[in-house]
Amino acid sequence: MPPDAPDWFAAAQDAVRIAALGPRSEHRGRVEEIGDGVAMISGLRDVRLDEVLQFEGGQFGFARVLDPDLIGCVLLDAATEVEAGDAVFGTGEVVSVPVGEALLGRIVDPLGRPLDGKRPIEAGDRWPIERPAPSIIERDLVTEPVQTGTLVMDTLFALGRGQRELIVGDHSTGKTTLAVDALIAQRDSDMICVYVAVGQKTSSVRRAIDALEAQGNFSRCIVMVAGSASAPGLQWIAPYAGITMAEYFRDKGQHALVVIDDLSKHAATHREIALLTRQSPGREAYPGDVFYIHARLLERAAKLSEARGGGSLTALPIAETDAGNLSAFIPTNLISITDGQIVLNADLFHQGQKPAVDVGQSVSRVGGKTQATVLREAAGTLRLDYAQFLELEVFTRFGGLPEGRVREQLKRGERIRAILRQRQNAPLRLADEVALLLAVQTGLLDALPLEAVAAFRTQLPSALDRDAADALRAIAETGGLDAEARAALMATMTRLSKLLGDAETAT
Repeated sequence: MPPDAPDWFAAAQDAVRIAALGPRSEHRGRVEEIGDGVAMISGLRDVRLDEVLQFEGGQFGFARVLDPDLIGCVLLDAATEVEAGDAVFGTGEVVSVPVGEALLGRIVDPLGRPLDGKRPIEAGDRWPIERPAPSIIERDLVTEPVQTGTLVMDTLFALGRGQRELIVGDHSTGKTTLAVDALIAQRDSDMICVYVAVGQKTSSVRRAIDALEAQGNFSRCIVMVAGSASAPGLQWIAPYAGITMAEYFRDKGQHALVVIDDLSKHAATHREIALLTRQSPGREAYPGDVFYIHARLLERAAKLSEARGGGSLTALPIAETDAGNLSAFIPTNLISITDGQIVLNADLFHQGQKPAVDVGQSVSRVGGKTQATVLREAAGTLRLDYAQFLELEVFTRFGGLPEGRVREQLKRGERIRAILRQRQNAPLRLADEVALLLAVQTGLLDALPLEAVAAFRTQLPSALDRDAADALRAIAETGGLDAEARAALMATMTRLSKLLGDAETAT
């Protein structure tokens, strides 16, 4: 106590000490049933939704179902030590996670506990996993581009800061690869990357982490893992926790990109919890609020107004289909929530067209408004030309030699398809994408044998670095393409095309 403290201060200190020694109230309940990561608890009448509950053995869970007689509690730890009859205590706190710069470069679980064997995370603050989405008045137009480094996305289905773009397709068609490539492409940008793995195999998560560490800027990434062996409660809160961690940077005026891999497994976990807590099943046994849990999650992705700092949170949720069925319950829900979808086709994947994006079913509802101006000008009528080529290709399979104009369209379409092929974990720079589009749109690749287009695409970045460095710098700094830079790009590509054409002729 300070030496000059008034009398009332001393009296208050004495009162605090006496109260600490005296009786105090405690919210206490009892486990009635336990099984499959869900406990039914009686006696906790004052518990609120998502409140953290502590079991007498030290385990934690959160209240998910509030019935008059029983509380449905989802465990966040292993249920092996919890038995019927154990005491349960209410904490008065909702589920929260640490937020802040200390999480960057770390691998954590949905509660913010480190999984990488490094020092404990000393976060300055904790935020609840459930936070309200920004209101309409707090949002701004989605106009700034997110360069994913994947040519087919950046040219045909542009992604904007604050957008929600669904990646959907069958099992093992490259959904995670496409999303991780978008994270890797932010290595030189100002975006914070958050990768949330929900119900994924350990080997799949390890591959994604290795790619981010090897090719991306891992010091600006947060990886959250709730694997298939994790408690259902951890899998359920993972997407919300990941969005909360990203919102910290968004609300500071920064920009964040969140990949949620995937929401189909999250929906299955929600169904499992709902059935175990005796909620009424609906279509495909999902509870009635399965649409709402994803809507309130993805609505938190937004571009904030200048009054709110101008930050943005971009979401790339992933969903899995069965035999390409986009009309299934969860995919249709997510398609209706998001601002567009990138559909991956299993047939294209097995034919070697990777990324296997189906340009007929994919769409970005924000469209060219978010596309870099130089890229939009270079792309021109690329999407229309490619769509016409795909239709013509089907008709020519029935036989007969096409006439001259159609033959030229087929040749151009084959080269468009060739440049849209891309190796995984090798995102392109904006200047590389612009150069490729110029090469195909000006007809430069038409004279090159189709077999040499892949080599042209592979060798182009190094050729541009060597012979057109000033043009690359101009595109990176101004986002435009003046006549001088365009001429430099075309001269470099012409030399490379001639070199490859001569080599193909010689062989």
